[in-house]
Amino acid sequence: MFKLSTLLLAGAAAATFAAVPAVAQQKAPLSILRIIDADNYDPIRTTATAAAEVMYMLADTLVTVDFDMKTIKPGLAESWTISPDGLTYTFKIRKDVKFCDGRPMSIDDVVYSLRRWTDPANKSPVSFRGGPVKDIRADGDSTLIYELKEPYGDLMFQLALSFASVVDKATVEKLGANFGVQGFNGTGPYCWSKWTPRQELVLKKNPHYSWGPPIYKDPKPQIDEIVWKVIPESNTLMAAIQAKQADVTYYMPYIALDTMQRIPGMTVQRQDNYIYDVFMGFKVDKPVVKDKAIREAANMAVDKEAIAKAIYFGKGRSLPSLLNPAVVDYDQNSAKAMPKHDPKAAAKLLEDAGWKMGADGIREKDGEKASFTVYGIRNSDNPRISEAMQADLRKVGIDMKIQLWDATVAWGKLATQEFDAFLMSYPYVTATEAMSLYFRSQQAPTPNRMNWKNPKTDELLKAASMATDADKRKQALAEVQTQLTEANVWVPLSSQPLWIVATDRVEGARAHGLYGAGLYKGLDLKLKR
Repeated sequence: MFKLSTLLLAGAAAATFAAVPAVAQQKAPLSILRIIDADNYDPIRTTATAAAEVMYMLADTLVTVDFDMKTIKPGLAESWTISPDGLTYTFKIRKDVKFCDGRPMSIDDVVYSLRRWTDPANKSPVSFRGGPVKDIRADGDSTLIYELKEPYGDLMFQLALSFASVVDKATVEKLGANFGVQGFNGTGPYCWSKWTPRQELVLKKNPHYSWGPPIYKDPKPQIDEIVWKVIPESNTLMAAIQAKQADVTYYMPYIALDTMQRIPGMTVQRQDNYIYDVFMGFKVDKPVVKDKAIREAANMAVDKEAIAKAIYFGKGRSLPSLLNPAVVDYDQNSAKAMPKHDPKAAAKLLEDAGWKMGADGIREKDGEKASFTVYGIRNSDNPRISEAMQADLRKVGIDMKIQLWDATVAWGKLATQEFDAFLMSYPYVTATEAMSLYFRSQQAPTPNRMNWKNPKTDELLKAASMATDADKRKQALAEVQTQLTEANVWVPLSSQPLWIVATDRVEGARAHGLYGAGLYKGLDLKLKR
């Protein structure tokens, strides 16, 4: 393992800085470092967290989410009511909102944006998040009616996500497929200025903006210009922040956090309510892994606590259950069904299930080797996670072959039926959202890459989604969490931590994290010099 002290030697750091243009110590711009860019910034055409983290600054949504990741707060909607049958949502829309080009936002803009998102004709990969829409319409000049075909209890949280951003129809029609590539016009605190893909995205302050959500102290942006810089190499990113050639990041290598905390004036803080989980899922209809004994033994053999410590250097957590304990409608009792780390018990389970140890150390059953292939994205964590899992599984006689791909190739590979298991990380806010995304039959073959098609699961998730009574929703979700935990469809691994690191030039930095967006709206941020 490399030594952090070596990386941070002044001479080495100085050499590294050549890749990062110097930033003058002035009140603009604020330089935010990240490791990856999005392919586009049209809210309905991308699922990338790299898009969402910028979108929240460029645009607004009807409602917002507080720092606790559970409480819905006003956004473009000042207030709202929900009909007793859960079918009609009525929103009172603000009248003081302007787009970046200075044009006042109207109720028609809101209707247009939400219809654009949910209309099947637009083939948005995130349209399902808007629920079973019957109609979205205006009632007067400041009232929005969002009508559903059936109740959808997750709607308010989904309306807070970047996919539901309000955009300017004229700009969308003018740019066509290049909206979010060559330009953007929203009502956010910051405005699109210039994008150089895979290098930087420059935002300017929206001079009209004064309607920030109540989770912030100041509803107005205080910084004239923000530059989102892409620095793929983590050591380069770390050196730039330490040398104060950039201002803030939430992509700091975990090994560097303790060092950053010791630097005078550096702000290092964690968002304890952040949810971005890592798991391995099994294709349950594939040879070998279709055997529940293999899947359960894998859950018992993998030392999740050791992996979390090794990957996050004590700054992250292992997952004790299918879902994150911080999520809305988490069921604590289902966690009891999650197999505990016990390699000896895993080996006995396999032996009892007929998987006998071969001369090469790999178990066999009916002439078939206990071997499977896992696909995943090649990033900073997955190689180490998969190799640690591979070693743990080999100890109990299971051979896991690893195939990781660059992100430009990986998503295509993960849409195939070539693999037996896959590594994935994902953000979510509610239990309904997470399980509906991955486990409904209609979500196969992707994102339900497990090919899990179970009528009981579908029935419970439908009941949870349609429930207007919170207790009934929680009961349905508790049952499905227990069912999926007992089936060992996933090996839950860890919860990625969100840590923000800001230099002494920055005031007001506070970690948020909705859908991976560490700075969310970017409000309350100020520059000292």
